Amino acid sequence: MRPRHLATLAVAFAATLTLGALPAAAQGSLNVYCSAQVEWCQAAANAFQKETNIRVNVSQKGSGEVLAQIRAEAQNPRGDIWFGGTGDPHLQAAEDKLSAEYRSPMLDQLHDWARKQAEQSHYRTVGIYAGAMGFGYNPELLARRNAAPPACWKDLLDARFRGEIQMANPQSSGTAYVMIATIVQLMGEEPAFEYLKALHRNVNAYPRSGTGPIKAVARGETGVSISFVHDAVTERLGGFPVQYVVPCEGTGYEIGSMSIIAGARNERNARRFYDWALTPAAQQLGAETKQFQTPSNRNTPVPAEAPKMDQIRLIDYDFAKYGASAERRRLIERWDREVNSLPR
Repeated sequence: MRPRHLATLAVAFAATLTLGALPAAAQGSLNVYCSAQVEWCQAAANAFQKETNIRVNVSQKGSGEVLAQIRAEAQNPRGDIWFGGTGDPHLQAAEDKLSAEYRSPMLDQLHDWARKQAEQSHYRTVGIYAGAMGFGYNPELLARRNAAPPACWKDLLDARFRGEIQMANPQSSGTAYVMIATIVQLMGEEPAFEYLKALHRNVNAYPRSGTGPIKAVARGETGVSISFVHDAVTERLGGFPVQYVVPCEGTGYEIGSMSIIAGARNERNARRFYDWALTPAAQQLGAETKQFQTPSNRNTPVPAEAPKMDQIRLIDYDFAKYGASAERRRLIERWDREVNSLPR
């Protein structure tokens, strides 16, 4: 057989192999921006990839950082779906139409607070878990310094906590923004900023990540963190000397959310992930990776170790107001100007 005919047969054979592989290859890929704990991000990616044969690429960052990235990439989106992180930045993305409208068939299985998140955003985001704000503390470290743990927001201003507190930076962390919005709603804006200025004297660092402060508590690098209390449970079950308390005056909470990025290149796969992530089987991955938020699907078992949301004094957090882009930007800019610039 002449070389030309051999070449033709080789091309035809290669094409046959490619066509035969199409059903698997056609599953394609999915780019996930994840603002949950990295262990949960990876477990979700692995489970979804195994179930669907869709190749999943994960980038883990704080919710404030992801929002900034999605905004910067708006003309050429590189991510397909944003999984986890506090709900306020997701609502801001929805307001700015940086996320796509999608009504999942799973909505009827969700708690009211998760469905309300979807409704408020015109179905551009949805709640996947909830968690309360509080304090984590290292009892061993505080005992060595003869300091009783805090019980209330006002306690954090006490001189015994000078240089002993960490909270995240609200410019990059949704956790820290929830804290600021909580204090404003509890006290009123002017008293809240006086409080934040006084608190600043006792803060030793503002890490970029919302989980940075509780990890510092676990390592004995600081005595107290302002954190979501489920993150304290995670560290305690990891063998670290960590306890938590919910402030006596009441506290705010997050609705961890999920959004499909507007203009996603792999929108079909993003919708598959979205529906899958709202199932009880997918939501149980949180507890399996030692994350103890309250899941949004009513049929997902709540781990025994998880903080009991119905036993916590929660404020009537105004997600519509404090999830608005202008309000978030205004409060963060004011914090940076009036608080972060102060000496300690």
